[in-house]
Amino acid sequence: MTKSDPLLIIFTKNPEKGKVKTRLAKEIGADKALEVYQELLNHTHSVTNSLPVSKNLYYSQRVDENDIWSSADYQKKVQQGEELGSKMSNAFSDGFKDGKGPICIIGSDCFELSEEILLDAFEKLIDFDFVIGPAKDGGYYLLGMNEHSPTLFKDKVYSTSDVLQDAINEITALDKSYFLLPKLSDVDTANDLNHHKTLLRK
Repeated sequence: MTKSDPLLIIFTKNPEKGKVKTRLAKEIGADKALEVYQELLNHTHSVTNSLPVSKNLYYSQRVDENDIWSSADYQKKVQQGEELGSKMSNAFSDGFKDGKGPICIIGSDCFELSEEILLDAFEKLIDFDFVIGPAKDGGYYLLGMNEHSPTLFKDKVYSTSDVLQDAINEITALDKSYFLLPKLSDVDTANDLNHHKTLLRK
């Protein structure tokens, strides 16, 4: 890999009723939405736990010492910043300042994410400056880079269909190379959830 200490950043929300999967909750109720998010956290844990990289887990509100994420495997932190872009940028900045790299960031919203895709993301950063995991809603489920690039996060509006293209435009403007991973579905709506259940039945 490009540097000696690759790092995976994981962004999660503290699992509280009414505060997670709010779009999904409007369709299936807050209790069911919380159950879905717990399943997503379990899945994200299962595909990251054995990865041979350093791992920083960033909570939305506070560090939880008694959950599925072992402090022996994940360095636990709290997201810092006013909005998602600044929070992600700050997490990358902290990682690079600690001498880590390359660095990839993921959320905890994708049942289709696998350990193989994550390993491939780090491998691609040997030959490319950036790696992106495009989501089917126009966003991305993963972003990786070899050095901190704050312009990718500045003045960005997330949860829109333009997020992926905006990132590609920024990378192109920097005259840097990028690799696109397989396109996957996040789980934000009941339709996304039904898509995941359909895949499980196949």
